[in-house]
Amino acid sequence: MGSQEIFWPVNIRFLRLRLKLSQEALAERLGITRVKLNAHESGRTANPTIDDLIHFSEFFRMSIDSLLKVDLSKLSEQKVKDFEQGSELFMKGNNIRVLAITVDREEKENIEYVPVQAKAGYRSGYSDPEFLATLPRFSLPTLPKNGTFRMFPTVGDSMLPVPEGADIITRYVQDWTTIRPETPCIVILKGDQDFVFKQVTINKDGTMLLQSFNKQYFAYTVPLSEVIELWEYYSFHSKALPEPQTDMQQLMKMLQEMQNEIKEIKSKPASK
Repeated sequence: MGSQEIFWPVNIRFLRLRLKLSQEALAERLGITRVKLNAHESGRTANPTIDDLIHFSEFFRMSIDSLLKVDLSKLSEQKVKDFEQGSELFMKGNNIRVLAITVDREEKENIEYVPVQAKAGYRSGYSDPEFLATLPRFSLPTLPKNGTFRMFPTVGDSMLPVPEGADIITRYVQDWTTIRPETPCIVILKGDQDFVFKQVTINKDGTMLLQSFNKQYFAYTVPLSEVIELWEYYSFHSKALPEPQTDMQQLMKMLQEMQNEIKEIKSKPASK
């Protein structure tokens, strides 16, 4: 097998010119020297560091895989925009997502628990083994042997009937295209946004639809570029006992089921 051609230098220069930025201006915005940026663009940096890969990826809103393997200069402007907004390649698991894990003495993966007070640090340390080593960790014999699991606390009542304050055990989602519509997930978002436990649907326009089980909360969308990680719901642990449904809740459930049935009937082609 031949070696994989790398387009990193070409793409960094192409994306800079596309933004009509000089090397000095881009270097300033990236917080690096012009000499270092020039080394990337000229190909003198043969093996960019993980920090550089992530830094450039986040700035240009491109997956690391795209920056390395795809000659963006040969694509149409619309195709480049598709990559920015979250193309299929960005969501596929063949792009580089740095996921650190911890293991026990028998080399089996631990389940790390991310308490509320550790959320801020998680965004910057999720790929740092040293940070993960500071988190509480445990194992459960009933979990499947395949997959990486992590536990997150819930805040608020947007996902009732899952009790408020429950701890959600989740499985890491490598390939976002495998997510079925309305799959419950913990979504790790960039910036100061909170972790959210929502029903997730990946839209074709490069956005993610986030819905609550509790219909008092409105659904909303976020760009895929704002999403750091997806963790699919597996189970939850809670001290609270589920409350029995009220007559109103049962009525609302019946109405929802009727609406779904009507939608299915309308979506079927009329028989001739």
